[in-house]
Amino acid sequence: MQILFTFRHMDTSSALKEYAEEKLGRIKKYLPDPLDVHVILAVEKIRHIAEVTIATNGITIFAEEETRDMYSAIDAVIDKIERQVKRYKEKIKAKKGHHGKKTGVRMQVYSSDSIHSDEQPKVIKNRNFFVKPMSVDEAVMQMDLLHNDFLVFTNAVSDDINVVYRRKDGDYGLIEPHAS
Repeated sequence: MQILFTFRHMDTSSALKEYAEEKLGRIKKYLPDPLDVHVILAVEKIRHIAEVTIATNGITIFAEEETRDMYSAIDAVIDKIERQVKRYKEKIKAKKGHHGKKTGVRMQVYSSDSIHSDEQPKVIKNRNFFVKPMSVDEAVMQMDLLHNDFLVFTNAVSDDINVVYRRKDGDYGLIEPHAS
């Protein structure tokens, strides 16, 4: 397991690193290696924020918690991650998944001010992540794990790029682009 720590608005603390590493050990038993874990610990006034992103085998799991104490924020975010991982493992056991090669996906977020004006859109967030080809059901499950409203993925059946999204009525939609 490779763990990368980022401290924002606070000094680097080996005690917090050791504490988080110890707590992350609980999750290692549920997920296959290699695990890439990114832990962000931040302090904003009286808010202590802990974010954890885990990438393994083409899936990404993210959780964030905020409390008044950094140790309790770490405990809460690890508990949340552990619940997500257990739920994911149960769903995988219920249906056999497709295992294949990884493909890259790049997501960019644009500032709404620049989109509605005459100037060029300005990228305010850029995120790269790898996903394995998956079925639509797996994509919906991954989207739920990430708490996103949409997910771009490679369809395991057609090898095309698809988008699954959450509709306002709570159901899911699928976009399958076809060249004309």
